Amino acid sequence: MRRHFYTCSNLDELEDVERELERKGISTPHIHVLSLDDAAVAQHVHLHEVEAVLRTDVVHGTEIGALIGLVISTSILLTAHLAGWAEGPTWIPFVFLSIVALGFCTWEGGFFGIQIKNKRFSHFESELKAGQHLFFVDIESEKEQLLGDVIRAHPQLIAAGEGPSVPHWFIRLQDRFKRFVKVMP
Repeated sequence: MRRHFYTCSNLDELEDVERELERKGISTPHIHVLSLDDAAVAQHVHLHEVEAVLRTDVVHGTEIGALIGLVISTSILLTAHLAGWAEGPTWIPFVFLSIVALGFCTWEGGFFGIQIKNKRFSHFESELKAGQHLFFVDIESEKEQLLGDVIRAHPQLIAAGEGPSVPHWFIRLQDRFKRFVKVMP
């Protein structure tokens, strides 16, 4: 699965493109719009906006924090074992300390990550500041022709590159959750 990026200054055009893609079988979780003008995007009910948490690097920061916490936790347990402090019931405080260290580092990594803009969108910063909107589609290789046909019918969209997509299972999970919400009262 690949992510295709496009820029456009017209939100009505992006809304039309999203409708066409959905009519041709591409589900909403595959399609996103990123803009600095959130109020204008909110007026276009059909556009699927990037969630606020995904605009930041909180996920990456949390992962880095967890890795650092894992190293610290392992060091605590290894030091306690090699020093002989963890004999008998005295190992329990070291286990708790390592769990606290892991949790704290993970939380702190997420805290730092939420203050940083998502690296995947950083190279589009100049276009966004110039009033453009970033439209991107996560699509399987067998549907790329369909995407190309729809995009060619909308000359206001300018190709802005490609990149890695989110995992396919994540998009399927979003689809299933959306269907679940519709079915449940």
